[in-house]
Amino acid sequence: MGFFKNQFSNVVEWEEFRDDMIFWKWSNREIKKGSKLIIRSGQDAIFLNNGKVEGIFEDEGSFNIDSEIIPFLSTLKGFKFGFNSGMRVEVLFVNTKEFTVRWGTQSPVLIPTPQLPGGMPVRANGTFNFKVSDYVTLIDKIAGIKQSYLVEDVKIRITSVLDQLLMKWISREGKDMFNLQANASDIAKGIQEDLDMQMMDIGIGITGFQVMSFNYPQEIQDMITKTASHEMIGNLQKYQQVSMTDGISSGKVKGGGAASDMAGMMMGMNMANEMMKNMNQNQNNQNQNSDQKPAANQNSDAGASSSSGDNKKPNFCPNCGAKNEGANFCPNCGQKLG
Repeated sequence: MGFFKNQFSNVVEWEEFRDDMIFWKWSNREIKKGSKLIIRSGQDAIFLNNGKVEGIFEDEGSFNIDSEIIPFLSTLKGFKFGFNSGMRVEVLFVNTKEFTVRWGTQSPVLIPTPQLPGGMPVRANGTFNFKVSDYVTLIDKIAGIKQSYLVEDVKIRITSVLDQLLMKWISREGKDMFNLQANASDIAKGIQEDLDMQMMDIGIGITGFQVMSFNYPQEIQDMITKTASHEMIGNLQKYQQVSMTDGISSGKVKGGGAASDMAGMMMGMNMANEMMKNMNQNQNNQNQNSDQKPAANQNSDAGASSSSGDNKKPNFCPNCGAKNEGANFCPNCGQKLG
């Protein structure tokens, strides 16, 4: 008896587990008396009978099916194992973790913009996150006809509609078409909401959507970079100076030749001109400040100057020529001074 009992026993578990597998179905086999159910971390087990959910088990561990599982099944509570018969059911194992997937546009998305009649060609890339949110819907729409379901299947489904959503939300939130990254958060939020509504139909929830970068064609990117350089530098003269410096440092203007010497002379002359302009500007500012001095101060300064001029003592005595050091009378001949 013991031999036959062990012979009919089996283990119900996720036998073909992969990290990128969303669900896997244990099917087309009988569950015998004494069978074990094994649920590992990050897995849920759903018992199905004729496509109907009998019970959902979320705790990890090893369970005796006839004593710990069957009593909780909705319509199979009264099932009695016979010696030579078993119970034919399906067990759907679901991966409960949140998946993170990289995405990228396969071809440029043409975004309508007044600056370009044919539209702005934009590529984008980023990541999105999802997990199973509704077991009943998943079984009804996907698991009922598939043995397993992979992350790649979800990615294909999402990327098939992603170009349309990018066009919709870039047109709505891309206030500056040449700086879409500034509105990346708002664009991603709108796309996530739309994707979540669509994937809800198969029991999958979109828990996150991120746009890492927007990419333009090279000629448009060069134009954006050049425009940004003008705005940062402020005027054409300085832009020419920086361009010349970049040319020398990058090797486009070779050192040791006439071109390099001429570039150095031009840079030196430009720098000297700038210094002279700054000096002249400072001098003009000082003169303007001097001209605007209050009249009362000028009169006061003039009075002080006149008073100091009347009391000034000669350096030498006009009578004998002796040196005077500020005295009122000559120390040599007594002549009055001042």
